[in-house]
This record gives sequence, C-alpha cells and structure tokens, in this order.
Amino acid sequence: MSTIPDAAPAAVAPNDDNALVAERREKLAALRARGVAFPNDFKPKHRAAELARKHGHLDNALLEPQAIAVSVAGRLMLKRVMGKASFATLQDATGRIQLRVSVDAIGDDAYAAFKHFDLGDIVGAEGTLFKTRTGELTVNVQRLRLLTKSLRPLPDKFHGLADAEQKYRQRYVDLITDETARARFVARSKALSSIRRFMVEHGFIEVETPMLHPIPGGANARPFVTHHNALDQQMFLRIAPELYLKRLVVGGFERVFEINRSFRNEGISVRHNPEFTMLEFYAAYWDHRDLMDFTEQVLRHAAREAAGSAKLRYAGREVDLDSTFARMTIREAIVRHGGIGEADATSVDALRVRLASLGVPAPAHWKLPELQFGVFEAVVEEQLWNPTFIVDYPVEVSPLARASDTDPTVAERFELFVTGREMANGFSELNDAEDQAARFRAQAANKEAGDEEAMYYDADFIRALEVGMPPTGGCGIGIDRVVMLLTDSSSIRDVILFPSLRNE
Repeated sequence: MSTIPDAAPAAVAPNDDNALVAERREKLAALRARGVAFPNDFKPKHRAAELARKHGHLDNALLEPQAIAVSVAGRLMLKRVMGKASFATLQDATGRIQLRVSVDAIGDDAYAAFKHFDLGDIVGAEGTLFKTRTGELTVNVQRLRLLTKSLRPLPDKFHGLADAEQKYRQRYVDLITDETARARFVARSKALSSIRRFMVEHGFIEVETPMLHPIPGGANARPFVTHHNALDQQMFLRIAPELYLKRLVVGGFERVFEINRSFRNEGISVRHNPEFTMLEFYAAYWDHRDLMDFTEQVLRHAAREAAGSAKLRYAGREVDLDSTFARMTIREAIVRHGGIGEADATSVDALRVRLASLGVPAPAHWKLPELQFGVFEAVVEEQLWNPTFIVDYPVEVSPLARASDTDPTVAERFELFVTGREMANGFSELNDAEDQAARFRAQAANKEAGDEEAMYYDADFIRALEVGMPPTGGCGIGIDRVVMLLTDSSSIRDVILFPSLRNE
C-alpha cells in the first residue's frame, strides 16, 4: 500500500463543524483520489474469539514456530504508534485481538499509510500468530488494508456513550463501545432462539398473523391508526395477535405460537415501549392450569439457555426460577401483601375505604371482585419479587377469558409477576360464541361512552367461534420484560435495539 497522497480539503457539510470530522473527510478525499476508497474484496477467514479459543492457551515458544497464518477483519479500537513497530487492537463481532504492525513486515509505504488510520476505521489484516512478552495473543501483520474509513470519531474509549438517550439513539455506537450492551443483545437472541426450539419440541407450530388489522382486538389498548390506500379503509397496527391465533385453532391447528411485534399507542416508561415483542401461544384442550405449568417451563428453559442458570440476580437481589412458582388468588394476595385482613378482603365497604386511603378512585358500579383487583393493582403487584401466578381475576376485566364454572364472577385467568412486574397473562379461552358476543357488545358500549382502550365488536371472530373452537388455553409472555430479567436491565429501552424516541 502506498502512502496517502496530499489532497485538497474535502467539502465539509454545514453541520460537520467538528475539526476531527473535517480531518477525516480530508483523508477520505485522498483515498478517493487514489482509487477505490471502499474495497469489497477482503474475506476474513478467522474470528477473534475462535483464535483465542484455539491458540490462547499456548506459550509463545510453541505458538510462534508454527507460523499459523490468519486473516481477520474488524474495527480499529486502539492504536499505539511506536517508531518502526506499532500495536493496534482490532474488534470483530466475537471480540478483540491485537495486531503488531511493523515497517519490516509490511513495508515503508503501507506502514506510513497505517499511521493515517483512525480509531473506528475498519481494516483487514493477514499475518501469523504469536504472543507478546505479556502473554497477549497477537497477529504479526504481513498485509494490512483499510476497508472502510470512519468519518466520525468514537466516544471516549474508556467510557463509551455516557448519556443514556444517546445510547438508545445511536445504538450502533453503543454496540461498538460497550461490551455489556453487545452481550445483552446476544442474550436476547439466545432467549428467543431457545423459546422457538422449546415450543416446536412440544408440538407447537410457528405461524405468522397480520400486523395490519381492520379491527384492533386481543387486548384492552389504544391502537395506532393508519390508512390502507389500495383498500381505501382505515387500518390499525396490531395490539395483539390473539384473535387471529384463535381462528387458527378453530381451523384445526391445535397448538400454535407466534413471536410477534405488537403496537400500543400508550405511554413510554422503563417498563413500556409502544412497539414491543410478545410470545403468544394457544393449545387446544388445555386450561389455565396447564398454561401455568408450561409457562413456568418456558421461562426456566430460556433462563438456562440465555443466562446459563435459572437462579438469577436482578437489581442486587436473587430471583429463583428454578423453584416451583407460587400461586395465589387476588384475595389471598391482598391479605398477604395489601394491608387487608381476612374479613375486610371480602367486604365491599372495607375495600372502598382502603382504596380511598390510597387515593385510588373506585367507581360506584365496582363490585367485590373489581374492588379486590383495585387494591391488588395499587399495592400488591410491586411486592411480588419471586415468580408468582395470580389467579381468579374478575370477569369484568377479562373480556376474552372463560368464566369459572364454580364462580361465574371470576375468570379462569392468571398473570405471572416477577420482580414486581407482569411477565405473562393467560387464561382458559372463552369458546362460547354467544357469551363472547355479549362481552364484545359490553366493550363496544364502553367505547361509545369514551373508553378508548375498550375493544371493538369483531363480527368475523364471533363467526369463527360459531364454527366451533375446542376448549383452549392461551398465554402471552412479554419478551422484552423477560430479557430485562435475564440481563439485569432496569429499563425496557436497554433490551430493545431501537426503542421509540422523540425526534431530535
């Protein structure tokens, strides 16, 4: 490689007032003047982690005489120019490896060009392996090429991106500079892959259902609204795949699942992002008890595959996914954790007093199950640290769930809480078309009265139930929250590669 020739400064975009960016643009202009500035003919044959695994244990006395030829490529993260022999650190997708670049090995011109390389540049290197006196596995470079010129300097190499919002907005830089961030998203990928395998191994088939819905359904949530030009009709981004998955059960697919992207036009917090990922699965001839058993297995398996253990630490505290998950009713939960005595837990008046003391509005039409649920939401949820299934939800807040045959005021529904957060929601599905139609009509009336999160009446889904759906259990698991748990992340934005942000 010859030295980079002198060139006139490149035109600098108006917003590129940073002197370092301007200097790098000048270097790129010089590369363009010489020929191909972004070559695409270098094919690395090795990865940093692979080389460390195979050869990192060898002493140099055994390693260097073998003259093991290697070819690597990646981003230049460190560079120490030291006269006629310099060192650099290259980072690829698997890790880092050191390069020794010397004028004796690559020649005067190539070595002079190397001195112009900047941190962040992407380079390809060929050479042989050896270990330095400090025992660091190193490539003695015999050929070095600049593959991509980085025009923007990386942040401080010791601290990466310090500003949290900048990390989310420039995730590409965050992943370059923060090894923990990279590991977090590798863990997410492992969790998703392990869940897919687990579902298939247990007889489920993976399906894909629409993300554009003519009627939003499957959850109480405010949808994103759009317009389909070709059909000239209003459409909604999916808030849940539930009603389509249950149509497939009607069609004879007895076990189905979808790892889906869903959208809810609601608030943003450390636990909520308008675009999120769920696992939803449905099994014919299962009830809510079967679902709880299986959900426990799914999470335990994902933890072992992604985190290496089902005994985790989150926010400095242990979370045990290995032991059997606790189960309790809402009434039992408010007695144990809500400051409610046994007698008061079944007293409408006492529950109203308790809610008033918490500053929680309790509408006049609320009956006992809804008042118990109100106390539970206000006080108990955040106290459920280790995995706990809460059961016996009021039918009024469970419009798609089957009512209990022994107590028609409660639904055969559960929610799973871990570290004070809801992780999963499941229930014995309502397969009585006439009952479902009545509940849809009640939801539609609530919407007419101003409840933007109430459901629409879905006539086609009712028609599907009239064809006949077998007894079925269905569950949704919040993947983002599961990954937060597995990676000890305090914010949902830390586990979503590109979270929703206000425009700059």
